[in-house]
Amino acid sequence: MKKDKVDVKIKLSSLVLMIFSSIFGFSNSLTAYYQMGYSSIIWYIVTAILFFLPSALIFAEYGATFKGAKGGIFSWLQGSTNEKVAFIGTFIWLSAWVIWLVSSTQFFLVSVSTAVFGHDTTQSWHLGALSSTQLLGVLEVVFLVIVTLCASKGIDKIEVVNNIGGVFTLAIAIGFTVVSLLVFILNKGQLAEPVNPATLTHSPNTAFQSPIAVVSFIVYALFAYGGLETTSGVIDSVDKPEKTYPRALVTAMIMMTALYVVNILMCGVAANWRKLLGGKGVDLANVEYVLINNLGVVTGHSLGLSQSASLALGSAFSHFAGIADVLSGIAAAFLMVYSPIKSFIEGCDPRLLPKKLVEVNKHGMPARAMWIQAAIVSVIILFISFGGNAASQFYTILMDMMNVSSSAPYLFLIAAYPFFKMKKGLDRPFVFIEGQKKVWATTIVVWLVVAIGIVFTCIEPLFTGDYSTSFWTAIGPVAFGLIAWIYYDYRERKDASEVTEA
Repeated sequence: MKKDKVDVKIKLSSLVLMIFSSIFGFSNSLTAYYQMGYSSIIWYIVTAILFFLPSALIFAEYGATFKGAKGGIFSWLQGSTNEKVAFIGTFIWLSAWVIWLVSSTQFFLVSVSTAVFGHDTTQSWHLGALSSTQLLGVLEVVFLVIVTLCASKGIDKIEVVNNIGGVFTLAIAIGFTVVSLLVFILNKGQLAEPVNPATLTHSPNTAFQSPIAVVSFIVYALFAYGGLETTSGVIDSVDKPEKTYPRALVTAMIMMTALYVVNILMCGVAANWRKLLGGKGVDLANVEYVLINNLGVVTGHSLGLSQSASLALGSAFSHFAGIADVLSGIAAAFLMVYSPIKSFIEGCDPRLLPKKLVEVNKHGMPARAMWIQAAIVSVIILFISFGGNAASQFYTILMDMMNVSSSAPYLFLIAAYPFFKMKKGLDRPFVFIEGQKKVWATTIVVWLVVAIGIVFTCIEPLFTGDYSTSFWTAIGPVAFGLIAWIYYDYRERKDASEVTEA
């Protein structure tokens, strides 16, 4: 057993690929183009400067300082503030990734469909009396069970899958850029979507015209960069974590920011927004494949191929994109079914959780907790799938729930930073910023970026009378925060009464 622990040491390159495959979403840049056109670039850069860069360095300092702690962000928050804040903040964070598992399994099946058929056919899938949405829900549960079963076999299995996923994720992002540049050259610099001050500052999408809607896009940008902290759950398996972890975070951050901006620009090489994305049949789940298929068709035309050959090339591009997304989706799912729940369980004082929940199997994995998580996610998936929502509304609700729930825990992690800096006697191998005034100024700016994005995302649907979307957007972090607060208070009272009786 001891020998296995020594053998499993994650090196810098593997950790960068693990972070990259778990966080970077090639489709995020294409989704950004679909929602905001070229004007999304400004928000991605602003978010990278005001949120991604400082938060990555803050998390790197947390990780390097608490390198021996197995509790991940629970240990970060507890070491910076107190146990109650750590419990509530980490519980909301865990709930965010529960929602991520719910929604990502849906998008994963769209990737499977595209890998097999060359385009999204999920809305036409049927089996017996099951509708397409109901059948998808059942298949999502099957996928989640398989991932949980495999991930519970050990961290080495997770590392291998994430390395494969990271390579394919990087390959499709670079490939999209290279092919787009080829089209740009073949068309002698002619862009399908012109670059000018108007397209760089105004969205062609009617849904993103109002100032409130534009500011709410910050949450989509945050989500594109979100998840840096999830790899804290494997920090105890990293080789020389005090040096490797900060380097891996910063390396992955620079790679992701550059690729997002370049890929958004590349979208306009072959795709005119109004002609390709302005009509019906394009949504958040399939826009990636619409754009990639179109790139293949345009590439064929630019090379002088026939219409049929160009269409075949577009289909081939879609197949490859689907395969890459399937592999990166599996990689992300492997890490997310394990890392968040491991951080929560190993960070908590055992008195706060049922004894059976904190047990680990022979592979050192919290298998029982992982299966309970899988059961909860499955119930949510089936509830939504059999609830009768239309496909577009279904996707929108999932995306809104995921974005805000994924962003809310950063309010805790970022707000804890000044208190972390005030702590005396900590060994700090990596220091992001010195001086309490600078620490507070940085914290306030980063915290406000997240808070403003969350608030505007929650209230934006109210202005169009869409109260349902506003409710689903806000309910995730609020509900789970209240549950955590009530549960923690219950455990405190129970412990106090046991001490009194003793």
